[in-house]
Amino acid sequence: MLKIGVQTQNAIDDNCPEVGFNMIHNAGFDCVDFSLHSYLSNTDIYRNKCSELFDKSMADLERYFAPHKSAAKAAGITVHQMHMPYPMYSMEADKAFNDYLSKNVAYKSLAICAFLECRYIVIHGFNLTRYLGTEENEWQYTENFIDKLAPQLKELGITACIENIYSSIGGHLIEGSCCNARKAAERIDRLNDKYQAEILGFCFDTGHANLLGLDFERFITDLGDRLKILHIHDNDGIRDLHQIPFTFSRSRENCTSTDWTGFIKGLRNVGFEGVLNFETGPVLNSFPIELKRDALDMIAKIGKYFSNEITKE
Repeated sequence: MLKIGVQTQNAIDDNCPEVGFNMIHNAGFDCVDFSLHSYLSNTDIYRNKCSELFDKSMADLERYFAPHKSAAKAAGITVHQMHMPYPMYSMEADKAFNDYLSKNVAYKSLAICAFLECRYIVIHGFNLTRYLGTEENEWQYTENFIDKLAPQLKELGITACIENIYSSIGGHLIEGSCCNARKAAERIDRLNDKYQAEILGFCFDTGHANLLGLDFERFITDLGDRLKILHIHDNDGIRDLHQIPFTFSRSRENCTSTDWTGFIKGLRNVGFEGVLNFETGPVLNSFPIELKRDALDMIAKIGKYFSNEITKE
């Protein structure tokens, strides 16, 4: 049975994290995706707004997150992955703010990751093609950022993960950063060889893949063992809704919006042994608070279904 994880967003209250971690455990999860990005939202970053949390010293940050760490351990939950705030670079910000992101937020994110004994952190990739003209120029900005983090990643034993993301231009969704699996695989291999450590891996996001019409099975298969973590969620093929899998259909005949069969086949092809992690934080605000636990129960059951389908002979 593969382990199952879920976002802490909308499940964990900083004032009493033990309640949320116990609820997650009792619903049937083994791991969490710690929603570090919720402490500095992308909306705030686009507004060049700093974060009170990331302005704290590391000693204060460790004191702040110590209750989360102890509550997770007490509940038998592993912090398996987390999400660095994003984006980590803005073409519309000045140098001072971009330096704040790369030299303060990014480095403290990795230190928090290590403190919570978390193995993986998603960094996305810089979504800059519309400004820089080519995907290759865009990647160079991402690679420069990874180069800055590489010594700390290697020292802490953390793997940063790039992710297939989308972009929006004039109301139209188009492929964003890291949507070519073969290019991603080559770049991951080259950087890991460069630093002689597994500093970089891939996070496959089912919701983004569905929005862009990516071939799930082929994309995952092309990634192979570079695929380290997952963001599992569903949408209607139009908006990035982060809802429960099997929620949406493309017709009244209930043909699912998302290619879950291809997802299962791809993970089976690569012998995936990681965590089936659900990036479904918004779901917990979609249901009445009285049904929050029921929603988590359902997500966990879907995780067990995926696990059975992926691992069966």
